[in-house]
Amino acid sequence: MPQEAVASAQDEVADICRDLIRIDSSNYGDGSGPGERAAAEYVAEQLSEVGLEPAVLESADRRTSLVVRWPGEDSSRAGLLIHGHLDVVPAEARDWTHDPFAGELVDGCVWGRGAVDMKDMDAMVLSVVRQWRREGRTPPRDVVLCFLADEEAGGKMGAHWVVDHHAGQFEGVTEAISEVGGFSFSVGDERVYLIETAQKGIRWLRLVAEGRAGHGSMVNDDNAVTSLAEAVARIGRHEWPLRLTPTVQRFLEEMGEVLGIEVDITDPEPALAKLGTLARIVGATLRNTANPTMLKAGYKHNVIPQSAEALIDCRFLAGFEDELLTTIDELLGPDVRREDVITDIAVETTFDGALVDAMVAALQAEDPGARAVPYCLSGGTDNKSFSLLGIRGFGFAPLRLPADLDFSGMFHGVDERVPVDSLRFGTRVLDRFLATC
Repeated sequence: MPQEAVASAQDEVADICRDLIRIDSSNYGDGSGPGERAAAEYVAEQLSEVGLEPAVLESADRRTSLVVRWPGEDSSRAGLLIHGHLDVVPAEARDWTHDPFAGELVDGCVWGRGAVDMKDMDAMVLSVVRQWRREGRTPPRDVVLCFLADEEAGGKMGAHWVVDHHAGQFEGVTEAISEVGGFSFSVGDERVYLIETAQKGIRWLRLVAEGRAGHGSMVNDDNAVTSLAEAVARIGRHEWPLRLTPTVQRFLEEMGEVLGIEVDITDPEPALAKLGTLARIVGATLRNTANPTMLKAGYKHNVIPQSAEALIDCRFLAGFEDELLTTIDELLGPDVRREDVITDIAVETTFDGALVDAMVAALQAEDPGARAVPYCLSGGTDNKSFSLLGIRGFGFAPLRLPADLDFSGMFHGVDERVPVDSLRFGTRVLDRFLATC
């Protein structure tokens, strides 16, 4: 194909994103969804069309991931992993302005479930790789591309399974980039690009109280519902102490410079209040958290049940898991026990090195005013799984966003959408990044 006829990543990215959104890969967390196979087949087709041969891996029927190694100019160098997930959280069409699985292009944005979490990044990666392959370009080192199932339910059927059963696919890989980082946030006239270098850990707990069943009209001093409710209230109202990790402290210091204020490290909330919607993401990284999310007890109004259960979503900062569990045990009291449902690690790396330099340089080449700042994610990504292989992970899915877009509210939210101009910007940044990584 003549050079001038080669379609660019900027030309393809919105259409690929729309195609992916139209493939319903909703993950309900119980195996009842459609799975990721159709999305994985689409990705495999896009990669095969430009001469790559991905390995398709299934942890269970239709729970599909794929991986392919793209050889670089110097395969003796440590490899780079670029990974994304293909599943999305469910969406109810009646709640949306536009059908969440139609991939509509409206007002300069691609709308739909996955537009920011994370079929946008999947599309940017695919479009850039396709352009490079058509142009005959080769990355400076081996790049492993991985598209995964099940991230939205903790990765048990996706990244965790791939790491446990196919670790050889990542031999020699030492660094990774993926979602929830590299996006811009406007502070006055300055654009700050948040690069994720840390994630809180997860302890999803089930609380169980047992007591004496009986008639609802009688006195009962051993009521499981009462014991559970008291424990849940204590946990839900607990004020967790401030705990600043290196990533969070550096973020606060950098944002103080951007805002032109002195940030009181012992009381950073007033500074966070000046960040608007971004405070939702960052505020939860100042301390451990534990939020009651579900209650289950009883079957009839006039029957005191023998047991009662609650689910608690606990997130802990790197180095503070023991503190979280010790505190939870103190708050439970003697009549309630806890059980683990899902556990995953906290991760944190430093904001330095050649890969970080390549990210920053690529952003600043496309946006000369860009200021890159590390931050901690209150949730988690598949970087946790790959860290078990010694891979240093970053959140870097570059998007230059309009100042008035509530980007953090798009994650798992209604009317999820991403501007086409942001997607095109992301392909340009990733193109530069790949050339120097």
